[in-house]
This record gives sequence, C-alpha cells and structure tokens, in this order.
Amino acid sequence: METVARAIAFYLPQFHPIPENDEWWGKGFTEWTNTGKAKPLFPGHYQPHVPSDLGYYDLRVPETRIAQAEMAKEYGIEGFCYYHYWFAGKRLIERPFNEVLNTGVPDFPFCLCWANQSWTGIWHGSPDRVLIEQTYPGPEDDENHLRFLLKAFKDKRYMRVDGKPIFLVYSPKELPDPKRTTDTWRQMARQDGIEDLYLIGIEYSDWRPEDFGFDGQVIIRRFLSLAALTELKGTRRIRRYVRKILKWPQEIYDYGKIHRYLLMPGAEEEHIHPCVVPNWDNTPRSGKRGVVLHKSTPELFREHLRAAIKQVSNKRYDNRLIFIKSWNEWAEGNHLEPDLKFERKYLEVFKEEIENRNAEKQMKGNK
Repeated sequence: METVARAIAFYLPQFHPIPENDEWWGKGFTEWTNTGKAKPLFPGHYQPHVPSDLGYYDLRVPETRIAQAEMAKEYGIEGFCYYHYWFAGKRLIERPFNEVLNTGVPDFPFCLCWANQSWTGIWHGSPDRVLIEQTYPGPEDDENHLRFLLKAFKDKRYMRVDGKPIFLVYSPKELPDPKRTTDTWRQMARQDGIEDLYLIGIEYSDWRPEDFGFDGQVIIRRFLSLAALTELKGTRRIRRYVRKILKWPQEIYDYGKIHRYLLMPGAEEEHIHPCVVPNWDNTPRSGKRGVVLHKSTPELFREHLRAAIKQVSNKRYDNRLIFIKSWNEWAEGNHLEPDLKFERKYLEVFKEEIENRNAEKQMKGNK
C-alpha cells in the first residue's frame, strides 16, 4: 500500500567515543555528556531530557541499532538519514554506519546526509573554537567522496526516488562550485551503473536547487529567521531585554505559536520536501546561547505533522518525502526517541496521523 508520506528521520551517530573527542573534550565524551548534565535555565524549562526505553545507549552495540530500527518501523518511519562526515577524505564518528553497511543489519532503509560544516566548540559553549575545518580541495576530492559513497548507494536498503539514490548536502551554498561537484557525482554514478542521483540540498532560506545542481530541497529551522514575524514581532525586543536581565537564554519561542513557521510554503511542489521538528532545545550544548522551542507537546506536534502530510499526500508517491529533525539529537532536545516525560507519545502521534491520513485517502479513493 502506498502511504501518504515517506517519513525519513535524521539520525546522529555521535553516541560512541572517538579519539578526536577524547582529545578535544576529555576521555569518553559523547553526545550523552552534554545531555546528562543539562539543567533548567528558567521556570518551566524542560531539562534534562532523560532517555527511557533505549537508555543511554552506545551505538557500537549492534543490538542498540537493531532496537532503534525496529522502533522506527513500528511507528511508521520508512528509514533513517544518517549524518555523514567527510573532511577531505577524513571521516569522523563513522563506525555505526560502517557497521550497518558492512553487516547488512539492521535490515532497515537508509540514506545519507553530508553534514558539510566545520566542527567548532559549540558543544561546550565555545563556538569560535574550530576543531576540524570543512574544506573543499577540488575535483579530486569530489571524485574520492563519490567513490566512497558508491557502496552505500548500491545497497538494497538505500532509499531512492524514481530509482535514484537520495543524497543530501546540509549546506549546498558552502560548496565552492556546486554545479561542478554535482555534475562530477552524477557522471561517476552513471559510469558505475547507477542511472542518476536524487540530490537534495538543505538550507535555512529560500533558494533554487536547480541553480546549484540539485534536484530537491529541504528547509529546516525556519524559526530562526521567521520568529520575529506576526505576533512575535512586537514583543521580541522587550522579551530579549528581560531575559538578559534574568540571565535566561535569549532565544525562547513558544512551540504552539512557532510550529506553523517551520514548514516551507510551496512544499506541495514535487521537489520541495517538508521537515517536521517535534522539539528543539540546544541549551545542553550552547547554554544561554541556545535556542529553545518551549512547551512542545505531542498534541502540538500532531498539528505540525498534519500540516506537513497535507503538503505531500497528493504528490507522486516517490516524492512524498517528509524529513523529521530528528530521531536522536538528544543534546539539542530534538528527538523522537522516547524520554521519561513523554515516553512514546511523540511516536504514537506520528503513527496515528500517518494511519489516519492513509485511511482517509483510501476512503476517498473508494468513493
């Protein structure tokens, strides 16, 4: 049965120690380090987020990855979009995906998103500290990168649009010559027996993917640029002043008022793919510099999700992509995975909305 939406959840592999993080932040540092020490910074602030069903897991453990996939599948998520890191051939936090790819387990669909940004000290409130710089050496690096990706693209689990492997780039505008890069990737893929690629660019603002050699786009975190609109505009300056006096985070937005701005107008078009955000609070990483979507609840997320499903449900099936930010970005308070406060309620809402919209569409089709 064709579902009303093909749900893909962004997946962060930063839950196992690596030598680089040991050097930068101390022995054993992972995403859980900041998650676990988070504190509420203002009255009613929901922190810390404590994982329930899956616990403080280690992604080196195969059983954890299997449990995640089984949970996602149970609640209507089609696949994971693993963040992928490529620094001129150097890879970081690559072990979980490498093991998924090489072992064939779990048998759960996936795609990749190149998170092409420099790593800074933002995880410890030091955004000006550059840990590893994202560079773009030139055509040879583009070729090496695509050559590395080919094994994943050929995997039977790899997600596709019209038979084309889906590959996302987090910051396409950062590419020095995006058309050259994407042309190189497509040419090499064809030479290796892949008909074409479906390239999606992620941006914070409106842009034309075809101008950069891409096929589709996702715009996420629109609240950063749109929060000053409508009812928020007149009081934002006053609120920021009061928060500064009280030493609260400067960017606190009511999820109930802001979630409508998270979806891009025009996502009914085939090449525009909405991204839903169940929650967001990166104060565990950034402290008072963080951004908080305050008072998110499963029922408010239902409204947000319903609007996104409406945007995609009448598209051609392959293009009914809805991205979820995110499955497990715990230190950004951004996760569908269960926590102690809400348990599986966000997942339950997700499943209910997909099933209800499927039933409605089927009934209309039978009339």
